[in-house]
Amino acid sequence: MAEQLKDDRKTTLELNKLQKRLRRDVGQAIADFGMIEAGDKVMCCLSGGKDSYTMLDILLNLQRSAPVDFQVIAVNLDQKQPGFPEHVLPNYLSELGVEYHIIEKDTYSIVKEKVPEGKTTCGLCSRLRRGILYNFAEEQGVTKIALGHHRDDLLETLFLNMFYGGRLKTMPPKLKSDDGRNVVIRPLVYAREKDIERYSSLRQFPIIPCNLCGSQENLQRQVVKDMLKSWDREHPGRIESMFRAICNVSPSHLADPSIHDFNSLEVDWRADDSATPEAPAYERLDVLNL
Repeated sequence: MAEQLKDDRKTTLELNKLQKRLRRDVGQAIADFGMIEAGDKVMCCLSGGKDSYTMLDILLNLQRSAPVDFQVIAVNLDQKQPGFPEHVLPNYLSELGVEYHIIEKDTYSIVKEKVPEGKTTCGLCSRLRRGILYNFAEEQGVTKIALGHHRDDLLETLFLNMFYGGRLKTMPPKLKSDDGRNVVIRPLVYAREKDIERYSSLRQFPIIPCNLCGSQENLQRQVVKDMLKSWDREHPGRIESMFRAICNVSPSHLADPSIHDFNSLEVDWRADDSATPEAPAYERLDVLNL
């Protein structure tokens, strides 16, 4: 009995510590990127996974003590996957007492029809899901759409774009949709996946796995995820350093002329009357045959 009480106390302390850290991460992200303002109606997109459960939990927690009033609603898209446990989210959200909506759209059949057997389904699935959620948000007067992507997701996307797309970009913490109708926010942008995973386990969220695409262990994202996890184990601090890098960008020290005007760079000889337009012969590249 005493041992059980000791374990319960230890678990409670760990849970409180994690919650405090995640509250701090989310609160800092909201402040840094202006994610939530007074009067906002925030739509939390729930998939039934650890990330979206944690996002909703922390936002509701912050809502109770935030200096500004904002509304939170939870929305899940039931894509009619075979075996999807339709009762899990409604039961959980009803007990939580939060306003929620379940959107029923059979995107599963569309994906299975359009994507050849053995090919990755995630791309088409996410596009269909995004369009449905964006339309629903507009109908409901939602001002911010909250997604559960975390710090590790941003780094994975960065490397995916570099390795396979030849682009230096990742998921932004906040963006306006291409059609201008919605503002998307990612409150967990500073949160570590391992913190979310542990928090979700301690809170015992009723996790619903995505079985539309199967395991697909050979997905490019899984390869990058495994690479980052290996780096995190073997080189502590590397992940943190890489994330700081995407938060401290120097366009003039990259090589994209669309974000930095390299053509207009020139020495202003007028700034120093003693200077001459032509460098001494021993300093000139043509003399050095370079």
